[in-house]
Amino acid sequence: MIRRCSVALRGGNVGKNRYIDVIPFDDTRVTLSTSENNYINASFIKTASTGNVSQFIATQGPLPKTFNDFWEMVIQYRCPVIVMLTLVDKTKMMKKCADYLPAADGRREFGKINVTNVCRRTTGSSLVLQCLEVTEKEAGEITLPVLHIQYPDWPDHGVPEDTFAVREIFKRTYHVPADRGPIVVHCSAGIGRTGTYCAIHNTIQRILNGDMSSLDLPKTIADFRSQRMGMVQTMVIQIAILVLFGYSCFLDFPTFLWKIYDEFSYPESGKGIGLEFKY
Repeated sequence: MIRRCSVALRGGNVGKNRYIDVIPFDDTRVTLSTSENNYINASFIKTASTGNVSQFIATQGPLPKTFNDFWEMVIQYRCPVIVMLTLVDKTKMMKKCADYLPAADGRREFGKINVTNVCRRTTGSSLVLQCLEVTEKEAGEITLPVLHIQYPDWPDHGVPEDTFAVREIFKRTYHVPADRGPIVVHCSAGIGRTGTYCAIHNTIQRILNGDMSSLDLPKTIADFRSQRMGMVQTMVIQIAILVLFGYSCFLDFPTFLWKIYDEFSYPESGKGIGLEFKY
C-alpha cells in the first residue's frame, strides 16, 4: 500500500493530507500542471462503461493550505459540477472541511484564480445550489461556469433520513455530458459519503444506458476501491444499497427498472443544470 502511495507520503505532501490514512494511489491520483509538486489529495474514479457515463474526481474536504490547489484542479480539468456532502467547519467544531467558497454574490481570490458567486439558493430538499464563475487570471480571463451543490444534512458516518436530496443531486448532474469534464465529489475524507454517492450515480446512470452489469454493486465498489483507498467504507455499503434501492422494496425486478426509467429518463422542468448555467 505504501509503495502505491509514494507521492502522497513525500515530505512536502504529507501536510496536504487531511487524514494520513486516506491518501491517493500513485496511478490514479490527480496531478496538477502548475503546482510546484503537482500534488493534491484527489483521485480519478471511473468504470469501464460505454456511452455517456460520468467520471468523477473524489477528493477530501479542502484545507486552507490546499484551497489554491483545489481550484487549480477544477479549472485544469474543466470540472462543471462540484458535489459537497459535508458541512463547512465552524469555530470549536471538528475539522471536516474548510470554507473554500466566496460569500453569496461575492468574490475570492485563490492564487491565480478568481471565484465569483453569481447566485445562491436552497431547494426544498435542503440542497444549497451555488452558481460559480471560475477564472484563471493569466489565461485571457476565460471563465469556467461551475455548479456547486452542497448537501449539508448527510450525517458523517450516518444514513440520510430520506432519499430525496440524493436523487435530486443525480437529476441535476447526470445529463451533463461526460466530455465536459469530471464531476468533483467530496465529503471530509473523500471516501465514505463520496464513494456512496459515486456508486449511486454510476449505477443508475448505467441502468438508464441499458447496462445491466451495473447492478453488480460489489464489483462497482471493488473497482472504485482499486482507484481510491477506502471508497464506500464497509458500513456505508449498506447505506448505498438502501438509498439506491430503498424506494423499490417489495417490487419485482421489471417494476423496479420501470421506476428507475420513469423517474430519471427525462429531466424534470426546472430541475436541470441548464437552469443554472447556459453552456
